[in-house]
Amino acid sequence: MQQFIIVTGMSGAGKTMTLKVLEDFGFITIDNLPPALLPQLFTLISERPEASRNRGVVATVDVRNVSKDFVKVIDDISMAWGGVVKVLFLTASDEELLRRYERTRRVHPLSHGRSTKEGIRTERELLAPVLDRADIILDTSMMDLHQHRDRLLKEFFDKDGGISILISSFGYKYGVPQDSSFIIDVRCLPNPYYLDELKNLTGEDEPVKKYLLDFQETHKFIELTKNFLDFFIPQFLNNVRGQLHISVGCTGGRHRSVAMAEWLGEIYSKLYSGVCVIHRDKGHGHQ
Repeated sequence: MQQFIIVTGMSGAGKTMTLKVLEDFGFITIDNLPPALLPQLFTLISERPEASRNRGVVATVDVRNVSKDFVKVIDDISMAWGGVVKVLFLTASDEELLRRYERTRRVHPLSHGRSTKEGIRTERELLAPVLDRADIILDTSMMDLHQHRDRLLKEFFDKDGGISILISSFGYKYGVPQDSSFIIDVRCLPNPYYLDELKNLTGEDEPVKKYLLDFQETHKFIELTKNFLDFFIPQFLNNVRGQLHISVGCTGGRHRSVAMAEWLGEIYSKLYSGVCVIHRDKGHGHQ
């Protein structure tokens, strides 16, 4: 089997969408499987490789089936089968989850007899050990369908075996990515937004990059950031389970953070495999 992906996380964060996307691309998908059946499922499929010859198997587990033994079950499978097994944890901000429940008029699975907000809080507490154990954490708060799909494709269909270092840009006005491992704030750098000729461009455009590099503080910021990351990245990858997500933020996520994420991506893609750069808020507006 190429991959055995266990999808779990917050209710309303996109487990169903994730299942549909991966099914479209050749995975066998199983929805809402009790954790106790995961070892039997894995053994059954692995003994019949023709059943998962395309991509592998995806199974979702929601909070109603997550027990105190869930993490142990995952650890046992991983110990037996190694890197084939990945736990994908989907999350979103409380505010976004509330909006989704209001929009769809669905009832949160843990909100019976209490508010949706209380149900979300209880769910976060119950899933905290699973979040700590997850190999991949995906914050869908600011993602539309296409962004969600693209992120899954980069994660599970990369020819080098997936993403080990994700470098993303974001705008503070839209919220900090909840799945960040480390956050770099570049709001201290000169802002191209205030120049008419640069306002409608992004940090991917050469005129914006050139403008930023005309300032000595930009060079110093890159140098100091690189010095720290040169120490931090190998320590994280060697000692912490899961993917390293470096988030770079400016006010609107369009100019400074995009340029810095691009520069860091260029630097570290030469040193590590599985480096991916994404720009969450580049299209949200200007600043």
